Amino acid sequence: MTEKLTILDIAKLAGVGKSTVSRVLTNDPKVKPETREKVERVIQESGYVPSKSAQSMRGGSAKVVGVILSRLDSPSENKAVSGILDVMYREGYDAVIMESQFCAEKTNEHLEVLKKRHVDGVIVFGFSGCDLSSIEALGNKAVVIAVDTDTISSVDYDHKGLIELAMQQLVEQGNRAISYIGVDPSDKTTGLMRLNAYKERCEALGIQPHYQTGQLSYDSAYQITDDVLTPETQAIVCASDTLAMGVAKRLQDLGRTDIKISGVGATDLLSFIFPNTFSIDPGYYQAGSASAQLLIKQLAGQESVTHLIQQPTS
Repeated sequence: MTEKLTILDIAKLAGVGKSTVSRVLTNDPKVKPETREKVERVIQESGYVPSKSAQSMRGGSAKVVGVILSRLDSPSENKAVSGILDVMYREGYDAVIMESQFCAEKTNEHLEVLKKRHVDGVIVFGFSGCDLSSIEALGNKAVVIAVDTDTISSVDYDHKGLIELAMQQLVEQGNRAISYIGVDPSDKTTGLMRLNAYKERCEALGIQPHYQTGQLSYDSAYQITDDVLTPETQAIVCASDTLAMGVAKRLQDLGRTDIKISGVGATDLLSFIFPNTFSIDPGYYQAGSASAQLLIKQLAGQESVTHLIQQPTS
């Protein structure tokens, strides 16, 4: 038999209509058992492989999940997506990947598209201002990443532990004058929680805090680095590797090679370009894998609303 058989070919071989084959492929319970058996036998003998996207468009279960990232160019989110896809592919799912661009309206538009495509479930990377009500409407078909919520199953990072680890390593290296560059506190996780962790750790260690917050970009970090520098500064903790790169570039331009820099994200490029740096790995890949496993369990009715905290892996 040809390798490019169509539904029409299967229908002719089984002696049924094209719509009947389509209903068999989408597990329509209205198909008579003897008809289903005949069509499935032809499919098996011919080696026909149905198109998953075609099944989805017809409204059947094609084992497809939607993944909505906030930024396609985010190294951290891409690591998490790798964890998601490894689990989903292993379980026989395909994925539709979309980008929110930190826009609640765009996220809702994507959710509507995914609903029309009858995807089995959705994993959404959260951000400040994300419209959780639209995701809540999906019930057990949704999991969010990096969102502080009680109503939707979620996987978040140990924001406090990440900063504490960075501070601990710097102190063990003999650094006491430690500044901080972070994200605007309107971001409750990467922004507020990590900033609070820095301030609490400074208080516990008896360190005078020096900090500034800005946007999550290289340029923003570059521009505000001078605001946290003092003649005594020995190290700067950054809320992310993106910020750490901006800080490292500014210190390089100032000729301050004596200052140690820490980031969050385990980006290989950071220490490759700027030797006087190190980074804490939040476990992005593991968080993605955990979110996919959680969603699959929910779709199977084996899990209710669950909240997981991914511990740093290094």
